Amino acid sequence: MLNQELPKIITKTVPGPKAAELIKQRDEETPAAIHCGYPCVMDEAQGAMIKDVDGNLFLDWVGGVGVLNVGHSHPEVVAAVKAQADKYMHGMFNIVTHEGYVKLAAELNKRVPVRGDKKQTMFANSGAEADENAVKIAKAYTKRPNIIVFSGAFHGRTVMTMAMTSKKAYAVGMGPFPDGVYRAKYPYLYHRPAELTEEEAIQMDIDSLTDVFEEASPAEYVAAVVLEPLQGEGGFIPAPIEWVRKVREICDAHGILMIADEVQSGFGRTGRLFASEYWKEAGIMPDIIASAKSIAGGVPLSMVTARKEIFDAVPNGVIGGTFGGNALACAAGLKVLELMDRDHLPERSLEIGKKYMDTVNSWKEKYAVIGDVRGLGGMVGVEFVKDQETKEPNGEFVAKLVADAAQHGLLIENAGTHGQVVRFLAPLVMTDAQLDAGLAIFEASIRRVLGLE
Repeated sequence: MLNQELPKIITKTVPGPKAAELIKQRDEETPAAIHCGYPCVMDEAQGAMIKDVDGNLFLDWVGGVGVLNVGHSHPEVVAAVKAQADKYMHGMFNIVTHEGYVKLAAELNKRVPVRGDKKQTMFANSGAEADENAVKIAKAYTKRPNIIVFSGAFHGRTVMTMAMTSKKAYAVGMGPFPDGVYRAKYPYLYHRPAELTEEEAIQMDIDSLTDVFEEASPAEYVAAVVLEPLQGEGGFIPAPIEWVRKVREICDAHGILMIADEVQSGFGRTGRLFASEYWKEAGIMPDIIASAKSIAGGVPLSMVTARKEIFDAVPNGVIGGTFGGNALACAAGLKVLELMDRDHLPERSLEIGKKYMDTVNSWKEKYAVIGDVRGLGGMVGVEFVKDQETKEPNGEFVAKLVADAAQHGLLIENAGTHGQVVRFLAPLVMTDAQLDAGLAIFEASIRRVLGLE
């Protein structure tokens, strides 16, 4: 069974001859702007493993960038999609009601940790759509025009979400952007000024948020504050609970909604079904949660959940769309929730995340390029630096590391403003043997890039 295999490269070069031919055709037939620097051309995939067209076996620690928490082609998800396809494949929810949409919404309404006793859920297709709909919903409810986002944020590539996204490499030449999007500092405690305690650094970032009210938009014109519980593209940076608590207090004081962007952190990735459950355990909850990626095991689907009172303020026609809540996707989503519960995948996320963090932390003294290891559950970032004292980012090292690991059968991906972070997004169904094999390749690649072997 492919899902039990270990990484193995059998061709003399990677990509092998068949993969090289298809990559060449890709370059001719598809836009270069949809960049891919990896040598892997998929032929078959199961669990955490990919077999390429030349028979090479890759261990996938990217997981479709967080899409495959239940693994590639989980047989029960595949069966659920096939069974649904035999009945019907699509019915636009504005035109006909279908059971999968209603059932999946009901299941999520029981689980999503947002404020309110009566919750409702809508579906879209992508994370960017979910974030943009969450903003529209907040504006409809508050009757206010502006939002506040944060440094390091990534929310998508639509016009609105490009404006919301901090890293403007994702938006080159795409302006002008929508007005009413203002930015404050997200807490990045690893890079806080040396003279500040964590508490002082958090307060400095809170001051950055309240400064927006004075310098950009009065609080009474702010509809929502949008934040990631654990920043993805920004470098896998967890939001400190005390900072979240203060943001919640500020929102409450000014009638502002708090939106949690859980596009990447949802569906078991952090050791809870949603990372916002850690907030709930601390007595804090957002008003709206947007999520996507692993919701349907690889079938395009995203969601927005809020209390009914908020949704009731949205005018007819403002939300919804042709493919949102597609029948195949909802069938997959229901099966994913079942697997999360039955197979204890959030708990498995804690196990593999701890093993990964403990192992990489143990390498810090051996390899001075490792600066910080951080995350929640199985959503872990390793920040590489040029110097452990200055903490200068080392994106050049990470680029070489990603390339070397792929040559030896391990797929990893960077993150961070300078590409200096390796993000860990392995499927939660990965075996212990696969985790050990991946860590061995990861360390060997570090050593090779450092010139130690």
